[in-house]
Amino acid sequence: MTTSTKQAPDSTSVKRPMPGWIKVVIALVAVLAVFFAGLRLSVVPGLRDLFGTDTHDRSGPALLKSIQDMSRYEAASGNFQVVVDLEKDSRFLPSAIRGTRTLYVGAGSVDAYVDLGKVGERDVTVNGDRTSATLRLPHAALGKPALDPDHSYAVSKQRGLLDRLGDLFSDNPNSERAVQLLAVRHIGEAAQQSGLTTRAEANTTGMLDGLLKSLGFKEVKVSYGS
Repeated sequence: MTTSTKQAPDSTSVKRPMPGWIKVVIALVAVLAVFFAGLRLSVVPGLRDLFGTDTHDRSGPALLKSIQDMSRYEAASGNFQVVVDLEKDSRFLPSAIRGTRTLYVGAGSVDAYVDLGKVGERDVTVNGDRTSATLRLPHAALGKPALDPDHSYAVSKQRGLLDRLGDLFSDNPNSERAVQLLAVRHIGEAAQQSGLTTRAEANTTGMLDGLLKSLGFKEVKVSYGS
C-alpha cells in the first residue's frame, strides 16, 4: 500500500523590495525636514540668508495728471495726534463671535493759508508818493487734514471668530481705512478749534509788512474780511 505525502505550503511570505521612487520621496522629505529644522533653530549657518525674502519694487512710473497754479500763502501749520477707538458690533451676536475693535493712533497736520489770488484791484490802495499801502485780504482758511503714515499706527485689533475666519479667505487692503478716515475727521475738527487761522493771518500781516517796507513803503495796513 502506497501512501503519498503532500508538503504544506511555506507560510513564510516573500518580502517584495521597496520601489525606488518611494525611496526617493522619503529621502527628499528627510532632507527638507533637516533644512527647515536647521533654519528654525539656526543650526546650519547661512540657511536664514538662503530662505530669506527679497523685496522688489515693480511699480510703474508716476504719471503727471494735472498742474495747478497756487496763489495761497501757507502761513501756519498745526501738527495733531488723536487716539481712535472704533468698535463695530453685531446686533444679535456677541463680540467674541462677530465684531471688531481697533485702537489706532493717528498723526497728521493741517495747514492754514490766505488765498492771495482773491485779492482784487479794489482791495489794494497806495497813496500818491507810494509811501503808504492799505490791503484788504480774505480771511485765512484751513486746508485738508493730511495723515502722516510714518507716525500713524494701530495699537491693537480685536476681531470675533467669524471675522478671523473671514480674514483667512480674503485679503482686505483697506482694513484700516475706517479708522484712518475717522482720525482725519477728528484732526480737522481739532484744527478748527486751535486758532490756526488767527495765527495764519498774523503771519501773513508780518510777511506783507516786511515785504512792502523793503520796497520803500513806510506804512502798511492789512485787514481781513470777506
